Amino acid sequence: MTHFYEPRLGHPFKHDPFNAIVGPRPIGWISSQSADGVLNLAPYSFFNAFNYVPPLIGFSSIGRKDSLNNIEATGEFVWNLVTQPQVEAMNQTCKAVAPEVNEFDIAGLTTAPSRLIKVPRVAQSPVSFECRCTQILQMKNLQGESIETWMVFGEVIGIHIEERLISDGIYDTAHAQHVVRGGGPADYFSIGPEQLFKIYRPRD
Repeated sequence: MTHFYEPRLGHPFKHDPFNAIVGPRPIGWISSQSADGVLNLAPYSFFNAFNYVPPLIGFSSIGRKDSLNNIEATGEFVWNLVTQPQVEAMNQTCKAVAPEVNEFDIAGLTTAPSRLIKVPRVAQSPVSFECRCTQILQMKNLQGESIETWMVFGEVIGIHIEERLISDGIYDTAHAQHVVRGGGPADYFSIGPEQLFKIYRPRD
């Protein structure tokens, strides 16, 4: 027996399973700043990479949030990797606060300067992408009506990686302790060596 439901009519569960099924997902921990220089830091659970060359990433802002407003104004943002040591600080940056409030301060985090853009990085994060915005798209439903969700895409123009995470010239995802969003009201997962297995593409 399987469950079937039409999302437009709601669901019969305690929590919407959609985002738990499409998961776990990398966390878009986005730092940005307003045109006046006010810093913002927020995690987004709908985030991913979309292209190799040029490298493109994107995140979804459900509602018009400070990150979206800042990126529209400046055209710049930074993605900061969330690993196990930053989990509690990342969670603090989830708080809904006024635009003039600096989430770096709330979470007890420090900034690190970027090389190519004005927006700073999270100093405690072992990997950061400096990005310039390429597109902001307001999304639509099946009827062609605009919804209150925006996709923000950016080209990665600079990458910072702690040296300890490079092994034999390869980025070591397993030992970086990536934290990913699992869906549900509070579910996260941490990736470690025990989850690693290798499958090579078939050759003709």
